[in-house]
Amino acid sequence: MSVRRFAIVTAGGTGGHVLPALEVARAVVGRGHAPETIEIVGSSRGKDLVALEGEGFATTFLPGRGLTRKGGVGATLKNARSIVSLAWASALQVVRFLKNRPKVVVTVGGYASFPAGAAAVLLGVPTVVVSVDVVPGLANRLLGRFASANAVAFPGSHLARAVVTGTPIRKEILSVERSKEASIEALEVLGLPRGRKTVAVFGGSLGSLRINEAVMDLVDAWSGREDLSIYHVVGKRDWEELSRKLTDDDEPPRSKIFYRAVPFETRMELLYAAADLFLCRAGGMTVAELAAVGCPAVLVPLPGAPGDHQTANANVLRAAGGAVVLRDDLCDAEHLARLIDEMFDSPRKLDSMGKAAKSLGCSDAADRIAELVERVARGERREVLVGDS
Repeated sequence: MSVRRFAIVTAGGTGGHVLPALEVARAVVGRGHAPETIEIVGSSRGKDLVALEGEGFATTFLPGRGLTRKGGVGATLKNARSIVSLAWASALQVVRFLKNRPKVVVTVGGYASFPAGAAAVLLGVPTVVVSVDVVPGLANRLLGRFASANAVAFPGSHLARAVVTGTPIRKEILSVERSKEASIEALEVLGLPRGRKTVAVFGGSLGSLRINEAVMDLVDAWSGREDLSIYHVVGKRDWEELSRKLTDDDEPPRSKIFYRAVPFETRMELLYAAADLFLCRAGGMTVAELAAVGCPAVLVPLPGAPGDHQTANANVLRAAGGAVVLRDDLCDAEHLARLIDEMFDSPRKLDSMGKAAKSLGCSDAADRIAELVERVARGERREVLVGDS
């Protein structure tokens, strides 16, 4: 006999969606619901399969991909295929809900969240939409109009019935300690030298070509520096080309600056403990983690991101004094060298930036959302829920 689902948690396409969805599911279990009553619906593409492996939840992985915003015949055909795939997935979700109607559906964004969310709306199943970006994505904007409550990371999302909960973050990140002792230990594990200022660089799950090229130029410009280390998380997309540049030239060894490049980093908690400054994009999860840990940063929002959401995310930290925002077209070695030198020349400024970022952090966001999910499942009035924001 099939198990009645208490909640279906749906997200997918990128780690920035599926990881907070997983944290919400864990928090719901922490409030006394059996794991088998929670189902996570994700994407068969991307990192969803890996992220959810071995978690113990029932899982469903949908086919398809997100919509591309590029022009041309090829992009139009891809979008048409994506729409057909989403429509088919939505129809299947409606059939499944009719057989085993959950008490609540939680959607965390990404194209894989839409079929279950749309089916919930059509069948009148209470829905909670979770938005990790200040400007919600297309799926969340559409579903948020009908949701019983919208759990948002920061004020200003402009979604109806919004409740400010913060962004669900992994416990490994929440446990990071920004202290001298923790930094020394993390530096050792990462293979970084002590006694230098450390800049951590990353550009999201795929990486950022603009940031990667600027950092390579910066390493050349700073080749004589013995006081700095750069830990460069390149991203899989550009790793092959960049690693070739590092190994196939006949130039003399680079330098006195310590530079390490890796394709990806699964131990981000160590990097958050070790680095003095971060240079990165401004995705919702990145901004939330920087705030939770209290890390000063130079943020380079991705141009052309839907709704310019990365600029909106970055401006939250900038307004609080926790980050400097650099336009993508100005992200080059010259601008970065000047910015980073200014920041390192003022340790008090770096310290105050870290504290300012920390003031925006939220360590119990997953629990707040899980509580909200329970209240929506119980059918509490919308007026009561909105009053919490």
